[in-house]
Amino acid sequence: MSTAGTTAGGGVRAAADRYGFGNAARMEWIKLRTLRSTLWALLATTAGMIAIGLVTMANTKAPGPGKAATFDPVNNLLAGVALGQLIIGALGVLAVTGEYSSGSIRATLAAVPRRPLLLAAKAAVLGAAALVVGEVVVFVTFFAGRPLLTRDVPGLSLADPGVLRAVVMSGAYLAMVGLIGVGLGAVVRHTAAAIGALVGFLYVVPGVLGGLTGTVVAKFLPTIIAGNSLAAAKPVSGCLSPWTGFAVLTLYVALALLAGSLSFSRRNA
Repeated sequence: MSTAGTTAGGGVRAAADRYGFGNAARMEWIKLRTLRSTLWALLATTAGMIAIGLVTMANTKAPGPGKAATFDPVNNLLAGVALGQLIIGALGVLAVTGEYSSGSIRATLAAVPRRPLLLAAKAAVLGAAALVVGEVVVFVTFFAGRPLLTRDVPGLSLADPGVLRAVVMSGAYLAMVGLIGVGLGAVVRHTAAAIGALVGFLYVVPGVLGGLTGTVVAKFLPTIIAGNSLAAAKPVSGCLSPWTGFAVLTLYVALALLAGSLSFSRRNA
């Protein structure tokens, strides 16, 4: 009896060990798309970003004398990213902490005991979904907002220097914040605490540092990079260039996921 039990247990472990990335990713996709909170979060992101972009564009005025060189209506159009990052980031947190709060993490780990692989699957699925939604929303906002510009404002086209890059990078930024949320969720494991840390990192810290040091330090933080580097078709004085800002954000994502993977692997469920 004992031998049979051991054999059966070994068979279960062997089957779980063969549960590869593709299987884990499919499982995570099923969980993500069947959660009601996912649908509502993505709808809120879409509606909020488009609404903010349209309102901002409708209130964009022609530049005054001497300001035409720095006038950047595309930056106004993408103002909704400031809201979208919070919702997508919270969704990334919930992709991990939701299973801890419900207790379903034990069943998930029984199916996929290799924790780094499981976290990688969660990050890949959440990141891909956020990237698709982010790009769709920013392009829809762009084309819907252009007609709202008043006649005295210069026309806006994707062919203008820096415009297409700004739109594409802004959509990608949302996915990057979602991945940071996944990493934070794996480290903190508590939904409210992880979202609180995310809010502090995205909004509070940049505001405090911006007030104390201007852009000297704040320019390296995600929200400032998004607004003044990625979403800017024209260079903003004192801020990072778009590609430098994108590289810094990539580093944040890598550090968040590395910290999440280490914490996820070393702590009990």
